[in-house]
Order: sequence, then C-alpha cells, then structure tokens
Amino acid sequence: MRKYLFNLLVIIALCCGLTANAQNGNKPDWRKLHYLSEEEMHTPVRSINFVETDPPAGEPRFVAEFEPMQAVLIRYPLGIPYTVVKELAEDCTLITVVSSSYESQARSQYQSNGVNMDNCVFVNAPTDSYWVRDYGPWYIFEDREPAIVDNVYNRPRPNDDNVSGVFANYWNIPMYGMNLQHTGGNMMEDGRGHGVSDELVVQENGYNETNVRNKMRDYLGIDPYHITIDPQGDYIAHVDCWGKYLAPDKILIAQLPQSNPQYALYEQVAQYFETTNCCWGYPYHVYRVQEPGGYTLAPYTNSLILNNKVFVPLGDIASYNEQALAVYQEAMPGYEIIGCENNDWSTGWENTDALHCRTRGVMDFDMLFVDHRDVVFGEQQWQDSIAITSKFIAYSGQDLKQDSLLIYYSIDGGEYQTAHMTATGNPDEYVGYIKGYQGLSEVNYYVFGADESGHRYQQPVFGELDPHRFTMEEHESGLLTLDVDEIVIDEEQQFAIFNATNDNTTAVTVNDIVENNTDYLTIHTSVSTNPVSLPYTLQPGLSMKICAELATITKGFAETSISIITSSGEQVIPVKISGELLGMKENKLENVNIYPNPMRNILVIENNEIKNVSIFNAIGQEVLFVENRNEINVESLESGLYFVRITDNWNNSVVRKIVKR
Repeated sequence: MRKYLFNLLVIIALCCGLTANAQNGNKPDWRKLHYLSEEEMHTPVRSINFVETDPPAGEPRFVAEFEPMQAVLIRYPLGIPYTVVKELAEDCTLITVVSSSYESQARSQYQSNGVNMDNCVFVNAPTDSYWVRDYGPWYIFEDREPAIVDNVYNRPRPNDDNVSGVFANYWNIPMYGMNLQHTGGNMMEDGRGHGVSDELVVQENGYNETNVRNKMRDYLGIDPYHITIDPQGDYIAHVDCWGKYLAPDKILIAQLPQSNPQYALYEQVAQYFETTNCCWGYPYHVYRVQEPGGYTLAPYTNSLILNNKVFVPLGDIASYNEQALAVYQEAMPGYEIIGCENNDWSTGWENTDALHCRTRGVMDFDMLFVDHRDVVFGEQQWQDSIAITSKFIAYSGQDLKQDSLLIYYSIDGGEYQTAHMTATGNPDEYVGYIKGYQGLSEVNYYVFGADESGHRYQQPVFGELDPHRFTMEEHESGLLTLDVDEIVIDEEQQFAIFNATNDNTTAVTVNDIVENNTDYLTIHTSVSTNPVSLPYTLQPGLSMKICAELATITKGFAETSISIITSSGEQVIPVKISGELLGMKENKLENVNIYPNPMRNILVIENNEIKNVSIFNAIGQEVLFVENRNEINVESLESGLYFVRITDNWNNSVVRKIVKR
C-alpha cells in the first residue's frame, strides 16, 4: 500500500551489512538512520569544513518558528508533494536549494504544477538529502542584526553540513560556529530564551551536559534549556516526532493508547511541561494529539508553522486526522490549519520523518518584535490600575509609531478599548495602564505595536481571539457610604455633601472627623492647612464640608459626579449640579496621564500647563511640592502609597493615587 516493499528491501540489505559488520567487530549506530546508507553508517560524524568560532559578542535571540517569516526553505529533488510546494508559495517566498544541474528541471516541474513562480527563489548548492530542517541554518538576532549559528550536523553528509555557510554568504550575514553535534529536528525554541531537546543532544556530545547547556546559552541565548527523555523510543530521537511549540506558552505532545508500551513515557513528558513555567511565568498549556501507535501513520506533531498558516501532515486514519486538525485549531485560534497528504511511494510521510523535517522557515530580518514578558495572569491583588510593560524592537531600524503602541483590553466581555503606551526610560520599554474594572472583573488584553517600515505585530499573535487574561480580586469601592442628592460649593470652594434621608441636616465638625483617626481618605479643611483623615460613614441627617483640593469635579449640564479618592480606590458618586456650578471652568485635568505607576525615580505628568504639583503620603502629609514641572524627581520618597494633586494654570486640580517602589 505504501512503501513497505521498498523498506523491506532496504532492511534486508542493511541486515546483511550488519551481519558482516558484526563479524568484523564494527557495530553501526542505528540512531543515525534517517536514512543512512551502509557507507554513511561507518563514517565519523564530523564535517571537515566546520569552523568553531567565539560566540556572538552581542545578545543572541533564537527566533521561534511561530514568529514572522520572510521565506521557507526546501530542497530539490523534493521530499514534499507539489500540492504542498504550491501552498507554501502562495503568499510567502519559497527558497529552493538545488544544484545548478537540476535547477532547470525544478523550474519546469514547479511551473507545470501551478506553483507561483513570482514567489520562488533558487539557490544553487549541492546537498545530500532533503531533510533541510536538520541541517538548515539556525537564524538568530545578535542584538538587532541577523546572523546564523552553525553546528556539527549529526549525520556524515558534508554537502548538507555546508548549507549554513551557503546561506551566510547568500544573505551576507555573520555565521558563528557552535562546536556541538546537533540537529534541527531535535530543537524547538520559543523566541524568548526557552528551548527543548531530548536527551540525544547530551548523548551525542560525550554526555557532557554542562558543556551542552553553556554553548546553547552563549551561542543561541537558550536558558533555560529543557532536556527531556525521548518518549518515542525510536532510532530518530528527535523532539519534532512527539512534541512542538505552538506559542511561548503552548506545547503540543502526542498521546498514545494506554496499552502502548511507550504510553507512560509520553505522559511523563506531558506532566513535566504541565508543571513547568513558560517564559510568561505560568505552567505551559499542554495540548494532546491522539496517535494510534505502532506502525499506523500519524505524524501530527511534525508540522510546519508559517506565519498565519499551519501545515499538518496527515496519517492513515481519517478520524485521527480530523481530531488532530481540531486540536491545532483549538490551540491556535486565528491560524489557517491545512492538512497535507503525501502518498508518494518513496517519499511519503513517516512517523519519524514528515513535513517539519523537510522544511525550514527563514525569519523576517526586519520583523517587529513585541516582547511583553511580565504577563499579567491569574487573580490580581486590588489596585486601581494595572501596569502593562513591553519591549518593542524594530529590527528594520525604522522608528516605532509612537501613537500605535497600544494595549487592547476588554473588561467582563465588553468591547475592546485601547490604552496608549509611553516610554519608561529603559531601552525599548514602554508602559500603559488598564483601568476601569471592578472587583471580580475578568480582563482580556493583548499588546500591539507598529513601526515606520510597515511592520505590525502583537502579543499574543491573534490578539482578541487568543488574549492574555487575568481577574481582579473581590473589592468594595471604599469605606465612605454616601446617599447624595446634590453638591453645593460656597465662595471658599468647599464641598458640602448632603445625605438626603433627612432634611434636618447637622454639620459634622472637624473635631468629629479627627476622632476617627485612620487614613482611608485625606482632605484639607478650611480651618487648618494640615490634612485630616476621614474614614467616615455619613449617618442620616448629617452633612460635611470637603475642600475641593482632593476631589475631582466632572462638569456636566444638569448632572455630574464627584470622585473621592481613598486608599482602597476611587469612588465616583453621581450628584446634581446646583446653579453656582454651571459658571465654573471645565476641569481639563480629568484625563491627565501620569506614569509610571508604580513610580521609581522619575514621575512624568503629560500636561504642558502645570502650575504646581503636591504629593501627599498615605496619612495626608505633604511630602513634596514643585511648580511648573512635568518631570518630577521622586527618588527621595520612600516606598509606599501616595496621592498626587496636580493644579493647572486655571486652578483646576485633580488627584491621582500612585505607588512608589
């Protein structure tokens, strides 16, 4: 039915060779098949052209398969069907490594099979096999510049092992020689410094695990490096035969029937990742794809992610194929999932060799990288705003679009809204704030950026379809309980808040307030320049006067609100406007932006008409006062909670709560 007869003949020939070799005391390494000739099985794995170099001087970043790709690499003669070649070239550059003597034939075959030749590039170089995943270039960024890391290919195929150098010359970029025996099929990375291989990489490098880890860190920036068992237990020992990174926080792992002898080993690897934190600080989401085991074809983890498409090799059983495609779609919403058949008698898919093995992406050298590493997740302790910090790296060298660095967020399933991000002062780092939620709110968000080269990117990749998510802890909106009908302002700009449950109001004196000496609300009174603390619940029939300095009036036409700032949050109270209010100037500071929060050494206020700024500690003491400044040095302040009162040139004022760390 498939190439079983061919394989049987190969096995018979190999067995004959093995018998003869055993008699001579030579034992071939079956781990190196994939597929080796008998001559290759006796050839040392060492390229005479490999040159070891010092590691990159800059910071290396090994780009992940699911990041933006400018091209995909294959080799001719092909190991993939023309239907897949055609699909790959639809909207991405297809680079074919082909010897000069075969290029004319390759072009003719591509054209006759409907391949988009406008997207095809041919690079002349001799090769020994079509497993370009294993020997193709490992692309990195060294700081902001592209480079290639070469390793000792773990097969004795000198032409294949020279391909990295071919592309270093083709792109005119540096190449670093990492003296490790390794292979692309046994390497997956998340683009943020985490990587996975199975134990083959240690075995093939003299069982010197420390050396392996050090080189992976120094040349590729991989740390931590997850070195797992090989659950498949086959000759190949490649991670792409049983697992795959789908995103920085998602890993796909095959699952076998419980009756299969390898079942427990697969479960052991799955449990490892289910209890291991991803780069974003929480355990990996592990997705399982069912495989029947044995000799039934089901190579589902050996897939290719190429920009917004996922190419999944299909197996023998339709029901397993459908289930595999459904798992990919669940794990990767927004991607186009494409099932790929290959029934060629000589190059069809194998459980140890499928689509991933025979293709390799080429990273976009000009990509925009959004690196929001401090992802907010799980239940958060109450605070009135959540800081979202991200790095934006434009590898194109073009400027970022400052008005297009955004947080998109949705509260409790509502419409997505945006918050602009501004520079923190650290290299490439920006911060924005999510606000407006309540206690027990669920918030979905993603980070978006764009640069002047036209590159756009977001994290997570498909944003609204697959956002980051957190919930806010249960929270009550402050300890002040006010039943308010109207607010009255006298000539001294004092507030009088009335409880409408009793017309016979009695004023609450300052002395009454001071007796409740805690720090939930800080105010200034007309009889003292010193602040007093006001944790107070108005009883029916009572009233109090509060100075306007630490409250915010939002002007309206017939109705408005007053915001009272407490250490447990901001309480907005609807009120009616008395006639005296209608002639007041509108407070233009209501939407003033101050950052960062938490602040460290510098506090920035986005307003060009600042008259003065006062900063009060949690018990109402003024600890800092400045005039006519937008950037305030707060280095001398101790860590803790503060209230910032901002006054503009029209004596409008607003108060913001902020934390110092």
